[in-house]
Parts: sequence; structure tokens; C-alpha cells
Amino acid sequence: MVNRITFVVPGDLATPSGGYAYDRRLIAELQSRWQIDVVSLGDGFPQPSAEQRAAALARLESLRDGIPVVVDGLALGALPEAAQKIARRAPLVALVHHPLALETGLSPADARKLFDSECKALAAARSVIVTSRATAKRLSDDYDVEPQRITVAAPGTDRAAPAEGSADGTLRLLSVGAVVPRKGFDVLIAALASIAELPWRLTVAGDLARAPATVSQLQADIARHGLAGRVNLLGAVSPQRLGALYQSADLFVLASHFEGYGMAYAEAMAHGLPIIGTTGGATVDTVPPTAGVLVEPGNVNALSRALRMVIENEGERRRLARGARAAAADLPSWETTARIVASALERLS
Repeated sequence: MVNRITFVVPGDLATPSGGYAYDRRLIAELQSRWQIDVVSLGDGFPQPSAEQRAAALARLESLRDGIPVVVDGLALGALPEAAQKIARRAPLVALVHHPLALETGLSPADARKLFDSECKALAAARSVIVTSRATAKRLSDDYDVEPQRITVAAPGTDRAAPAEGSADGTLRLLSVGAVVPRKGFDVLIAALASIAELPWRLTVAGDLARAPATVSQLQADIARHGLAGRVNLLGAVSPQRLGALYQSADLFVLASHFEGYGMAYAEAMAHGLPIIGTTGGATVDTVPPTAGVLVEPGNVNALSRALRMVIENEGERRRLARGARAAAADLPSWETTARIVASALERLS
């Protein structure tokens, strides 16, 4: 009978990102069932330096035998040898938010290296937890993970009051996500630049420290297009501040190249916001056509057309807002997510 679990994460569990938010909420829910020992492997993942790798391996060597180990995929995929060692000492569970090799901006060599590494690590796991059906299919088709080893546990979504929006005739657009290449903020700014004559303002809430070069280029793009007075890069914000941003928004937009689930999309739907996004990864499973308009990732013209259509058409915004609220009613709670994960863990016994 499982009564204690070791939960291994890279870096700081308090990091403001969807993956870490999933880990935090899952741990909080599971603590009502088991004792959870949280172990941090330090920074640098998924491409740690030699020193960071050595420190992480030392921490993993110190884990107690026989206690199930859940390892966040951001770290596990980069440590295949450690995964094999852990699996010989205890039941190993991989938690995959999205495959590492699909991160935007990687060189072909780095992407191949991460793919091979993650394949080996996943082969050692007794169970693999993923956050979407799309990721489950990807791991089954491309990473040779048998479907019977995979459990889909979509993130929970907290219920929220409908957004109030603006009242001054200028639409408030909200985008939530760390400013990294995968989130496609360069594509979003290019699309908005082409509809600069329309009444909108954009707020971006997301970590500005993870990819400094991407942030610098985004700031340059904003200035080059003359949008400095209309785009606000807030950086990471508190949950309370983020909730207020959702409440005051009229439209949610995110131009991600790939999403393993898309927690920000789900949160926006919970606030009844019409969605404009992309078809990258699992977003098509998260956002139904009744709640949003999804376009091909990286397609500036398609994104521009979608933005224009929704910004200019109040009736369309209302229709999508109704669809978002209806879709949000079917999203799982964190209690449900934890129950699914708990069932997978109990099967390890």
C-alpha cells in the first residue's frame, strides 16, 4: 500500500509557469492522502551544466529505496541513466507536461539529443502521467511508450466569475505565458501591428527572466512597430493580480507554437473570455470551436485576420464568451485531477 511518495522537481517549485503550477496544485491535493517528500534537483534543466547534472544525480542517489518516485519530465527527460537507476530501486513515475524536444528554438542537434534522452528515460518509467490526450498520443506514436503505461490527468481549473471587460471602447487583450520562443509573442506583435488602427491594448503577464534574448527582441519589435504605448509587459504577477487581469480583459490571445495542454487558455475560459489561439499541440483539445478561434502556429496573417474579426465584431465576442463559459463548466477540478493521479499511483502497489 502506497503511503509515502517522493516528488522530484527541477529548480524552484514556486517558479511561475504552468508546469510548476500543475506540480504545486497536484502535491497539495495528494498530501491529503499520502506523505509527500518534495526534492528539488536544482536549476539548468532540461540542459543542465556538468556541475548541475552532478548535483542532481547526487540528490537522486540519496532517495530512499522502495518509495514511489514521481519525477517532473523537465528533469527526468534529461537524466536517462538516473531514471534507469531509480527504476531498479523504486517504482518510477514520469510526469510529462510536454515533450522536451518540441520546445521552440532548439537546434536540430539539441532537439535530437533531447528526444533520444527522453525516450530512454521514459522507457524506465513504470507509469507515465501526461496532461492531455494529444501528449499521450505523441508519446505512444513517437516515443514508444505503451498506452497501458500512460495516464491522462488534465490540469484542474478553478471556477471564476465572468470577466467584466472594459467600458471605454478600447478592447483589453490579455496574453499569459513566460516570454520564451515557444509562446510566439513575436508572432502576436506582428499580427497586432497589422491591425494597429483598431481600438485595442495588450497586456502580457509572464516571466521575463527565462529567455533574456527573446525578451530583448520582443521589446525591439514592439518599439519598431510603434506599439510601445499599447503593449504592457508586466512580467510574472501574483495569482491575485492575474485574477484581476482576467476580470478586466475583453479577449484572451496566445500565439503558442506548441502547448502540452494550455492552462492559461483554460483559465481564460473559466473567466468567460473569448479565445484566440493556435492549433499547436493540445490546444485543440482544450479550446473547443464554440469558445475560440484557433489558427496555424506561426501564421501572422491568419492570426491577424482572427484578431480583426473578433475585435470588430461584438456579436462574435459575445458568442465565443458564451461558448467559453459553457466549455469551462466541463473542465476538471484539481480534486478530479488528483484523483486520477492517485489511482495511477495506487496501481504501483
